Amino acid sequence: MSHHNTAFHQLLQPLSRHEFEAQAKLHHRGQKLRSASRWDQFIGMSMSQLSGRQSLRDIESSLRSQQHKLYHLGAKPIARTTLARLNEQQPAELYEALFYKLLQRCSLRDNAHKFRFKNPLYSLDASVIDLSLKLFPWAKCHQTKAAMKLHVGLNNSSLIPEFVAIGDGVENDMVKGRQFRFPRGSIVAFDKGYIDYAWFGSLTEQGVSFVTRLRPNAVYQVIQSQESVGVDYDQSIEFTSTHAQKQGAPTLRLVGYTCPDTQRKYRFITNNFTLSARTIAAIYKDRWHVELFFKAVKQNLKIKAFLGSSRNAMLTQIWIAMISYLLLAYARDCVKEG
Repeated sequence: MSHHNTAFHQLLQPLSRHEFEAQAKLHHRGQKLRSASRWDQFIGMSMSQLSGRQSLRDIESSLRSQQHKLYHLGAKPIARTTLARLNEQQPAELYEALFYKLLQRCSLRDNAHKFRFKNPLYSLDASVIDLSLKLFPWAKCHQTKAAMKLHVGLNNSSLIPEFVAIGDGVENDMVKGRQFRFPRGSIVAFDKGYIDYAWFGSLTEQGVSFVTRLRPNAVYQVIQSQESVGVDYDQSIEFTSTHAQKQGAPTLRLVGYTCPDTQRKYRFITNNFTLSARTIAAIYKDRWHVELFFKAVKQNLKIKAFLGSSRNAMLTQIWIAMISYLLLAYARDCVKEG
């Protein structure tokens, strides 16, 4: 009987098995694995992401029923107890490293964002992953709540999360946001949760533009005003509060805008003085892509219900979900090119 590659086999084509095994050796803990390999773990967990498996027993049964297909992937069925132990004990950093290796390998075609400027455009945001305090006591963030946060810097052209970090639920968004190194010349849109005057100065020095909203209690003075089409006002401002001056807040641009549909008024601040005021407002509106990303991931991949209760098991599942998303996005892009 002739062999035909499965859709899952084709989906894994961008993933180098040699590169995977090299990373697996770097991120190994304890004795040599005997009953199953990290590749078996990855195949089992990836298939569970894409096929909606609900439990370790469900994954085990599914893998055993497709044993002949696993052979051509270089994998074998894995017992639920073994899979649970690997998720618990073997470092999740393997899949974090694999995600970024795969990101470099998958040269996705940019679907040119809708703006005329050629600068890379990113949307930065974080989404809370709610957890059971009883099952995840280590993730306690409030008296009766446990949670983690998924932080993402989404490329608005390819709709790929090029920057990903997972932090504690009690941690401020800025902690992970400041760790992302956006390329020089890029533009980043984010909400008021990322307002930090020192970071504004750092982004400006790095040649990275940003667009966000002004906090209601911000203290500033207008240095210069100019007429701009389609907005309420376009001003250059300096923050005058002691805190802002101590943090070294740079001179910024303030754009007042009224939404024609809702009549809601917005105040945007940016360090970009080149683009038109209407474009600044439109950039912030385009930040909605990252909200759609979180919605799609939570609806279609398994990052809300977890197969293990340890931090390492949870991180393993989330990073494999991100790898699955990247593989699906690459396959989607190849179909478009074809």
